[in-house]
Amino acid sequence: MWPAFEQAVARHAELEHQLSDPAVVSDRNRYATLAKEHGRLAKMIKPYGEYLKVSKNLASAEAMLEAADGDADMTAMVRDEIASLKPRKEEMHSRLEDLLLGEGEDFDSIIVEIRAGTGGDEAALFAGDLYQMYGYFARTKGWRIEEISFSPGEHGGYKDVVFSVTGDEVYQHLRYESGGHRVQRVPKTETQGRIHTSAATVAVMAEPDDTQVEIIPEDIEIETMRAGGAGGQHVNKTESAVRIWYKKGTPDEIEVKCQDERSQHKNRERGMRVLRSRIFERQQEKLHQERAEARRTLIGSGGRGDRIRTYNFPQNRVTDHRINLTINKLDQIIAGNLRELFDSLRSYDKKQRLEQTQLPAGA
Repeated sequence: MWPAFEQAVARHAELEHQLSDPAVVSDRNRYATLAKEHGRLAKMIKPYGEYLKVSKNLASAEAMLEAADGDADMTAMVRDEIASLKPRKEEMHSRLEDLLLGEGEDFDSIIVEIRAGTGGDEAALFAGDLYQMYGYFARTKGWRIEEISFSPGEHGGYKDVVFSVTGDEVYQHLRYESGGHRVQRVPKTETQGRIHTSAATVAVMAEPDDTQVEIIPEDIEIETMRAGGAGGQHVNKTESAVRIWYKKGTPDEIEVKCQDERSQHKNRERGMRVLRSRIFERQQEKLHQERAEARRTLIGSGGRGDRIRTYNFPQNRVTDHRINLTINKLDQIIAGNLRELFDSLRSYDKKQRLEQTQLPAGA
């Protein structure tokens, strides 16, 4: 019924056998690659096994109902069991669809970059609002946030901020946030009450491991420098900041700068994490564009130049332009209550994919 999951079960068993082979265990790189695949497949086959179990129990209950032969007590008991099993099966069926339609994009760690756009100080304040909004939501999900680098705005907020988010299904929830975000509101510095429009860009990048994106020393140049900005005497005396250039296989070199740790080693480690995610993002760009065209939707395309959403504070309104969705709860959304918005985006994307993908029926 689900060939992709049957194949995953077979491959998972094969990998378990390989991972117990001493020759594989002694090869660190090969073992790490196979272990990563083993873990990814485990996330697929576990819900599949649960689905098969519930389906079997439901079939048995339906057979018992037919055999009840007028026994009122037995009939009532079995009908109660069927009533509880059917919604569970439907829920699991939907979960399996999500796993198949995710096209392998299952990452539990992402890098998010927020940069102030047009609007000066107000844009920096808005970038700070977005950072807090995602932070509030992450905490409700039990995810972990780690600040990687930031540049504060002169009057608050951020000119840019880069951070990682780690937890179950973080990529599946936040992948649709890449693009241009626009805010309409009266700035705190506005004395005549006029509404200003400012903008910020968000980039959500899956954080691959070193088996998915390999960076060799010959492909990069690293420069150390004294960190700028506030920080006291330590900032002025120690070359803890790191700038990394990557030039291999890209039309334009990639530059990453990290200066927010006193340790040069930690700055280098964080900078390499961001670099690895940017390289992976570039590798995926063509694939994302092809998927978006095939599905006739911009959902998931991740274009930084796309204006995806407007936050209108005077009218307490948020509009997502990709799916023509308007929610009159901006105060709640900016406070991190993003479930309604994210569920709508995921449902729309899933509908688009289902229209062009043949999946097993729910029965």
